[in-house]
Amino acid sequence: MSRIALPRIGGALADRAGTITNDLAEAEDLKSRALEAEQAYEKALADARAEAQNINVAMRAEIQGQLDEELAKADAEISARTEEAAAALAEIRSSAKANVKTVAKATAKEIVAAMGGKADAKTVTAAVTERMKG
Repeated sequence: MSRIALPRIGGALADRAGTITNDLAEAEDLKSRALEAEQAYEKALADARAEAQNINVAMRAEIQGQLDEELAKADAEISARTEEAAAALAEIRSSAKANVKTVAKATAKEIVAAMGGKADAKTVTAAVTERMKG
């Protein structure tokens, strides 16, 4: 038995020990490759997040620039319209004053005439102008 069975058993044990050792070495190799793949994945994920953040910042800056530009245009348009409205209002006031002066002169002449007096245009103009000043 020691010559036939034991050498076969010893050979089988040696083969099995070699297979186990090879399997353990392969498992360690696969484990280190999996760890490297996980690290590469984590790095790619971090890079993608950083790129997304950069794109987000760039887009926000671009949108804010466009918004600022549009606000500046709107402010300029509002200013222009405000100036136009102020000029139109000044013209209306000026025209209204002139019309009030004309009506006041005519009314004053008619009142003086209705009371039996006679008022010359120079006196009426001076009186209306003085009264409109203050």
